[in-house]
Amino acid sequence: MANEKRFGCLGILLTVVLCLSLLFNVLFVVGGVFGMTGNSLLLREHPLTPPLSVGLKTKIAVIRLSGLISNFGGGSIGESMVEDIKIQLDHAVKDQDVKAIVLAIDSPGGEVTASDIIYNAVKAARTKKPIVVSMGSTAASGGYYVACGASYIVAHDTTFTGSIGVIMQTLNYSELFGKVGLEMVTFKSGKFKDMLSGSRVLGDEEKTYVQSLVMQTYSKFVGIVAEERKLVEAELRAGVADGRVLSGKDAFAAKLIDQVGDFEAAVKKAQELGQAPGAAVVRYQLPVNFGRYLSLLGKSEPPKKIEVQIAPTNGLNLQPGQLYLLPGIFAQ
Repeated sequence: MANEKRFGCLGILLTVVLCLSLLFNVLFVVGGVFGMTGNSLLLREHPLTPPLSVGLKTKIAVIRLSGLISNFGGGSIGESMVEDIKIQLDHAVKDQDVKAIVLAIDSPGGEVTASDIIYNAVKAARTKKPIVVSMGSTAASGGYYVACGASYIVAHDTTFTGSIGVIMQTLNYSELFGKVGLEMVTFKSGKFKDMLSGSRVLGDEEKTYVQSLVMQTYSKFVGIVAEERKLVEAELRAGVADGRVLSGKDAFAAKLIDQVGDFEAAVKKAQELGQAPGAAVVRYQLPVNFGRYLSLLGKSEPPKKIEVQIAPTNGLNLQPGQLYLLPGIFAQ
């Protein structure tokens, strides 16, 4: 009798497991077929917005740009944060109820190309609707580069911004190789092919060439700041465009921003420019997507690996030999 009960319980358990497995498979298929794509977004009332009537139409859309600006991974809507910003800007521009956009930036900067792509996207969007930048703790270098594409810039007096400059670094470990008895053997098609290899000392001709690449990008950065902020480029180069980080107060004095204020001040300015007093403050979020959630269940733990960290790490995963718009402290 005991064995019969045991087998009966086991059969029930197996049946339940099979049913749950079947249910998850059905939900996965349905979610993959009917789930919203990454380009489908919902507007949600911002936490700072007071209670609003359902029929209120005018809106101020808040788009956030946080962390290292990069084209590689990190996207919550698209494949990267760059794509995330572009998708949200596109939605805000096409939504007739959105009268203006607040771009909240809290970023030390990042990759040159990624910053330039977002700057151009912001600049294009501002021709359709006013865009007000609200700077958080940091909006430096690439973060400031992006801000230059907006209609109006607001920063806290304690914000770290500016840092108009370009940086590229590599690590030389040739002496370390000599101490441990290692030697890099390289076959190359041209003299510059292994230009930033850490296994040997950089030659004078290579240093000159790398410096020319840095200055080429710097000239573009300074030119954009001069054009967008209506400043004299020569005076910028001789003054604050030397890579220094400025407080919001000093940035205002240098005419790099338009106003010292907080997020609420940026919202009020957006309402003013969008001619939408009292407009609801909203932000974008992804709709519920069964396919997105269930796909996470199928992800396996990546195999563990051992890494030897030669250079000090700052948590930003910067790549040697990559041009960055970053304050020097973040590139150490």
